[in-house]
Amino acid sequence: MKKFRKVLDGLTTSSPVNPGGSPGCGSAAGTPSAAPTPRELEIQETLMSEHFQICKTVRHGFPYQPTALAFDPVQKILAIGSRSGGIRILGRPGVDCHSQHESGAAVLQMQFLINEGALVTACADDTLHLWSLRQRLPAILHSLKFNRERITFCHLPFQSKWLYVGTERGNTHIVNIESFILSGYVIMWNKAIELSTKTHPGPVVHLSDSPKDEGKLLIGFESGTIVMWDLRAKRADFRIYYDEAIHSVSWHHEGRQFMCSHSDGSLSMWNMRNTAKPFQVTFPHGKTQRDGRKESCKPILKVEYKTSRNSSEAFVIFSGGLSYDKAGRRPTLTIMHGKAITVLEMDYPIVDFMVLCETPYLNEVQEPYAVVVLLEKDFVVVDLTQSNFPIFENPYPMDVHESPVTCTAYFADCPPDIIPVLYSIGAKHKKTGYSHKEWPVSGGTWTVGSQTYPEIIITGHADGSIKFWDATAITLQMLYKLKTSKVFEKPKTGDMGRSADLVEEDPYAVQMISWCPQSRIFCVVGISAHVILYRFSKHDANTIITSLELRLQCEMEDVISPSDTENTPCFSDPSGHSPQPQPPSPRSNTPDSVRDSIPCLKVKDRMIRMPPGYQAELVVQLLWVDGEPPQQITCLDLNSAYGLLALGNCNGLAVVDYLQKTILLCMSTLELYGSADPFQRLTRSPRKNRQSTSGLTELSDNQVSLDLERSKSPTSAPYTPSLHNDPRGTGEPVSNLRSCHYSPVFYLLDNDHVNGHCTSPTSQPCPSGRARVPGGPEGPRLARRGPGRPPFRKAQSAACMEVSLPVSSLTEGYPSRRAMLQQLHGVSMYSHDEHHITNYSWSERESRENSFSRSRSSSVSSIDRETKEAVTTLQFAESYGRKSDSLPTPCLWVGTSLGLVLIIPMSIPTDEQERQEDPVTVAPTGTVLMLKGSVLRFGFLDCGGALINSPYEVWRDQHAPDDPDRPRKRKLVNFSPSSSQEACGDGHLAVVCSERQAKVFYMPSQACLYVHNITESSFVLRADVVSVSNSVCLACFCANGHIMILSLPSLRPLLDVSYLPLTDMRIARTFCFTNGGQALYLCSPTEIQRITYSQEMCVNLQETLGELFTPIETPEAQNRGFLKGFFGGNAQTFDREELFGEASAGKASRSLAQHIPGQGGIEGMKAAAGGVVGDLARARIALDERGQRLGELEERTALMMTSAETFSKHAHELMLKCKDKKWYQF
Repeated sequence: MKKFRKVLDGLTTSSPVNPGGSPGCGSAAGTPSAAPTPRELEIQETLMSEHFQICKTVRHGFPYQPTALAFDPVQKILAIGSRSGGIRILGRPGVDCHSQHESGAAVLQMQFLINEGALVTACADDTLHLWSLRQRLPAILHSLKFNRERITFCHLPFQSKWLYVGTERGNTHIVNIESFILSGYVIMWNKAIELSTKTHPGPVVHLSDSPKDEGKLLIGFESGTIVMWDLRAKRADFRIYYDEAIHSVSWHHEGRQFMCSHSDGSLSMWNMRNTAKPFQVTFPHGKTQRDGRKESCKPILKVEYKTSRNSSEAFVIFSGGLSYDKAGRRPTLTIMHGKAITVLEMDYPIVDFMVLCETPYLNEVQEPYAVVVLLEKDFVVVDLTQSNFPIFENPYPMDVHESPVTCTAYFADCPPDIIPVLYSIGAKHKKTGYSHKEWPVSGGTWTVGSQTYPEIIITGHADGSIKFWDATAITLQMLYKLKTSKVFEKPKTGDMGRSADLVEEDPYAVQMISWCPQSRIFCVVGISAHVILYRFSKHDANTIITSLELRLQCEMEDVISPSDTENTPCFSDPSGHSPQPQPPSPRSNTPDSVRDSIPCLKVKDRMIRMPPGYQAELVVQLLWVDGEPPQQITCLDLNSAYGLLALGNCNGLAVVDYLQKTILLCMSTLELYGSADPFQRLTRSPRKNRQSTSGLTELSDNQVSLDLERSKSPTSAPYTPSLHNDPRGTGEPVSNLRSCHYSPVFYLLDNDHVNGHCTSPTSQPCPSGRARVPGGPEGPRLARRGPGRPPFRKAQSAACMEVSLPVSSLTEGYPSRRAMLQQLHGVSMYSHDEHHITNYSWSERESRENSFSRSRSSSVSSIDRETKEAVTTLQFAESYGRKSDSLPTPCLWVGTSLGLVLIIPMSIPTDEQERQEDPVTVAPTGTVLMLKGSVLRFGFLDCGGALINSPYEVWRDQHAPDDPDRPRKRKLVNFSPSSSQEACGDGHLAVVCSERQAKVFYMPSQACLYVHNITESSFVLRADVVSVSNSVCLACFCANGHIMILSLPSLRPLLDVSYLPLTDMRIARTFCFTNGGQALYLCSPTEIQRITYSQEMCVNLQETLGELFTPIETPEAQNRGFLKGFFGGNAQTFDREELFGEASAGKASRSLAQHIPGQGGIEGMKAAAGGVVGDLARARIALDERGQRLGELEERTALMMTSAETFSKHAHELMLKCKDKKWYQF
């Protein structure tokens, strides 16, 4: 163990707010201070670089943009291919694997090698891949790249090693699956059609061998031509030329007839005896018009023709085919069984579907029992065994994106009782009407590992809903769903003419969340500048929701304007719960002036019955001020032990006592410093005419002192630590701030300045200055905004934010980091030189999917000169508010966008009765620390290097029946520094991380012990102090895609890996670390990717994953009769090896396709077992298969022996019975 020594006492840092960093801090990372000290602190750090490694663990959710579907009827596993080249393989719950083609080409088609543990994929780059599924992580064994032709269709007969490949030119090639080499046998398109045919038949859209004779191959061309090709004779048996284009073909199991689906919405039936014309043509959804013609219908994209033993009528299942006159109807799947026609409407377009049958043999009665339907954004399985065709309950978390995800949070090592409680509450609200049969996709094996602990993932959504997910081990199961919109009144029809506009908006979209698992208190921040506090109860309750309102928005123009200095200061009434609104400004004569002191949403003010679960108790809302909407909340923290809630935005800070339902503090950031403000701030000149202003005001050339500025505030008062402070006069609102505490909102910041506009995953850029006049360029849009209308358009999911930029452009070619971020985000920017606003706009379709419409700025200098700062992170902790403090007290640590840290001590009554009645004193002290860049995260360690957790209240059910023997009292658990250490002395360490820098301070002396410049060329997006391997470290995710791990407290770099280049803003908005070496992010609008940065978890990952392949005996074919089975039929005499092998067919042209060996052989086998048994992987799999077969052989031998003994016994009895009989007695 390496010991790190650090000087603690005697440090007399003169100015800890020096812009260059705190004095006494070395310029290099981890360089100790040179100041003398009488005593040294010894901390043993156990984490080393070898403890960390980055790897993906599991992916949850619905595959984004699916393109293909495949199913193994013996192994009962299912595969889904996507447009990005991903493959998702699903089996029983827990068997869920994601693999990726390195090329990223879309997966066009997939074929399982049935019961062989292999999968063939055909991609859009005209490459075939053979995947091995016999290890837990699939790997590519072979690849075959076609150079001159494009792949359109593939077919692999059951128990065959020859793959038929159709191309765009109309040719059919044959590939050996074992060697993945092309055969010299080729069916050319000009040989397949008649010589007299003058037109090209088009691409191959279907290939299948006849169920009656495997030597006959049915080839379907797009133009409507169908050819039955005799593989032995190398000629066409018959040709069909149909007028309508073909989309799919399906055989009857007897091989005597087949069905085709066409582009005109018709189904044609063909008999092998007479192929001159179809013996039946039907338009299932086409009605006969008056003139006798069928109405035009949409194409039937796929049809399946399956037979059943229990019914003489076959199942005909197809997608599409609706008539064109029925506009607006949803996509449908039609099931025809005899005369009964059932139309199942789907919520999304159908990508593909497959009918699941009991047998893998195509020449047997199929016995369909389910239909797997792959939709564009959903996955449905229909039960065919019941007449009403119910769907199966999906065990996979395919509805993560039910409403677009706007934020995520990840909690590892939760209290063990929280998951069962949430599940029991959520189970009461589950949907009903599902099929009672077991989930049909039941392949693979999975067991819960020994090293598991409770994990919970929380997702916030655009519709205001919250979902709690059980993420224990590698699974994901929804526990509980909470709808925050139920707290508010629904907008009335015709309310100020806004009913039509509200349809296009998501006013309840969740922006960030804060959860205390121990006390079960939950806070939600919404995009309409509101905070909802929930308490958990197992009992229903009838309560009234308390609502508090905050004015946290003023302008410096009002501060220094002579006409405004006469405004009477308004302080909140001590008996009230919210600050009183200010009188409207005399110059606010625009229609916007009516929107003052009004929240965006109206809270229900009546008695509400709340079911068991999370029940709303308090709502805090920011108010409109002088016609301007409230700026979004950028950070939030709550502490159940203190009973306090703190929130901040670009204007200031507010502290709420949710026990007494009062506002303790509501101040601008500027006023929190008192006389300790480290900056000489520029002020603004008064605006003579509001109508001549734009989104950002110009900087004044005349500097007014900060004290004068404060003295002229409309709400000015002597600077004292008072209770229930009204918002002070602040500068112009700045909302482009980095969010904190599990918020995915990505705010743009600079290390020295803050710009003047915001962008959010759930909003349009909100204007940061005065609202424009109705007659201006943006006037009509703003004039329609009512007091309840939030300042944003339809909520954009954090999952939908995506840009595609060269990686090099992320850090190069921009005059400043601000310009780079504004270019990247397309933020609206103001140029004082040109006096105009350029807003970015969402395109109608891509705004909901994956792209930005970027705008350029003509100047960034005006934004760089912005003087406002915003609150970017908050945390309650037991700490020292002053250097002179000898004991820790409850404190609120405040981080700002300019890299400043303020410590606000609080005095909280300890007695429970006093806590409910006496006020909490909040006293800003002016204590300031400083870093480079916006502050992102706080963490606290004792002098032994152990993490100090925040104090919390033990959960108690407030609505439980009263028990006189056990009165309900608050039980607090405190982790103060003085109680967590004995011989280490007083004090604790504070870890502060910003966009550029991390520092460790010793409290209460506020001496900087360690400093590390995390990055110079990029900036940190997410930082968390996490526990890994019984120690603590600082985990950072940077904008350049690097994941960095720093030791604590010495800030030694332990890991720096370029994990993922930041070409996708979705990752930046949703990335979060948690304890145990895990992290997650939204890798697509519908999928959550979990990763680990722990070496131990990477090594043990193989043990936690499910087995995709299970040795199962292939079911035997049906007995076809003694004579036919003994002498054999046509299908059995067909030898593909003799026909397609190199000896008879020769070699294919080398220029036609290129064979690429895969990396899944030896490496895949080693990865399959993992850890110490890596070298035995191949032998283990072989032994498993051999043992399984030996076991089956032993069982058969035992059965034969039993049968022989029985026969011998009966023969002996018969012999004894007939021994003494004469010949004539028989």
